[in-house]
Amino acid sequence: MITTALTKMFRLEHPIVLAPMGGVSGGRLAAAVSNAGGLGLVGGGYGDPAWLRTELSRVKGETSRPWGVGLITWSVDTGLVESVLGHRPHAVMLSFGDPRPHGAVIKAAGCKLICQVQDLAGAQLAVEAGADIIVAQGTEAGGHGGGRSTLPLVPAVADVVAPIPVVAAGGIADGRGLAAALMLGAHGALIGTRFYASDEALGHGLAKRCIVAAHGEQTARTTVFDTVRDMAWPAPYTGRGLRNRFMERWHGRERELSAALDAERGPYQAATREGDLDTAVVWAGEAVDLIVSVESAATLVRRIGAQAERQLTMGANLAQGRSGGSTRECDT
Repeated sequence: MITTALTKMFRLEHPIVLAPMGGVSGGRLAAAVSNAGGLGLVGGGYGDPAWLRTELSRVKGETSRPWGVGLITWSVDTGLVESVLGHRPHAVMLSFGDPRPHGAVIKAAGCKLICQVQDLAGAQLAVEAGADIIVAQGTEAGGHGGGRSTLPLVPAVADVVAPIPVVAAGGIADGRGLAAALMLGAHGALIGTRFYASDEALGHGLAKRCIVAAHGEQTARTTVFDTVRDMAWPAPYTGRGLRNRFMERWHGRERELSAALDAERGPYQAATREGDLDTAVVWAGEAVDLIVSVESAATLVRRIGAQAERQLTMGANLAQGRSGGSTRECDT
């Protein structure tokens, strides 16, 4: 078993955190990850109160282990945060914006505060907010994020915020990535796209199959999907998704898209309802190359944890001059 500050804080069997993907990480998926020994986070997204009540009730009813919820910082107010805290999560994760206004409220409720950051300035704000865990998210991540890469960002954040534990995110989909994150100074990994392609994830089944079939170079960062959805994401955040016809048509032409919203908004909404993924977005990270099937969340947690243990043992053997073994995800 791998023991880190993260696993000790939440009594986890594996240093794995489910990314709170909006519209994907519902209560069922969060509970499945927690029941398997990770930390499941419900994706609260933009803060729909009715959706949150349903999904937070579901996770509470399906696990007795620690769980949490993630919120988009710039999109929520104190009332929504207090409503979420009323469900008594073990952790609240704030991403994309200054966490300080909400940090005190979360901490006063006896809840652990997790802050996701994309640069060193954000890491400093997380420290000031009183974060118990800081997630350093690299640009390889699916969905919204910044411009810095995971490999150099994680140790840089770890150095700046020590002794606060850091969790790595962005481009991690198997035990090799988790082991690498630990060697960079992180205490665990926050994993999203790999869990999107799971049985328990919300979202269209075709989207999951698209993730399985995709390659990393078929993803790109863009703002066109936010534009067509009237989502006023602040700079510098962009979203990484699978390339499709809509992205190819409008990427680099965002001003023209804004001018054409009256014509484009309705068809885009219809495409989302109908699962037309030539138009609707599938948020996904560069690690899609490593995803070869849709599986249960419990299988994923346990396999990623076990593979990370093997990788760390192999690394120790290399340091001692002993030969290692195979590193493929499918090895048991």
